[in-house]
Amino acid sequence: MIQGLRNKIPLEEFDYQTLMGALSDYARPRDKVTALLAKGVIIRVKKGLYIFGPDDRKRPYSREILANLLYGPSCVSCDYALFWHSLIPERVETLTSVTSKRNKTFTTPVGVFSYHALPPASLSIGMQRVELSDGSAFLLASTEKALADKLYCERGLQLNSQKECLEYIVDSLRIDKSLLQKFDLALLEKLAVAYRSRRVKLLAGGLRRLIHREMS
Repeated sequence: MIQGLRNKIPLEEFDYQTLMGALSDYARPRDKVTALLAKGVIIRVKKGLYIFGPDDRKRPYSREILANLLYGPSCVSCDYALFWHSLIPERVETLTSVTSKRNKTFTTPVGVFSYHALPPASLSIGMQRVELSDGSAFLLASTEKALADKLYCERGLQLNSQKECLEYIVDSLRIDKSLLQKFDLALLEKLAVAYRSRRVKLLAGGLRRLIHREMS
């Protein structure tokens, strides 16, 4: 039975509609869902969103894909994306995302997912599509967007100058200056305009000065 279910659901992350479609031959598919949950064949991440249990997986499930599916529209960003891009040294356990909806946090059987609100029109700027080997994909912030989102969403952060902004990035976030020099300044300035954020403007201006200084 499990093999038949796996044949109908090839991906590790799936929704209720997909599950019910795979169980459509059963007279009482909802009862079958209850039984699958009780046996640990499937795990409910949130109402309507599931993964296969550890004994029935074909590959590790993707927390990044789950982050996109849990609450959307959204994009993996801020601390988690900074770690993904190897910009910050500390491993990030909470999977952070940005969204055009309200701030939201989900505590699930597979970890904590945190979402921070952005101006709706700016969500897609600097967004990348990351494709996995099985053909599935998730949305991830570019290096520039991840850092801009971090500055925009960080509560209580006081930055009054480009110098203070760079000091925060280098000293507090511990991002190496050599990595900052590779940033796309045009994208940062586009983000600053879209976000209407003083912090992101300081970031764009500060990195422009840093890059020009290193090049001269």
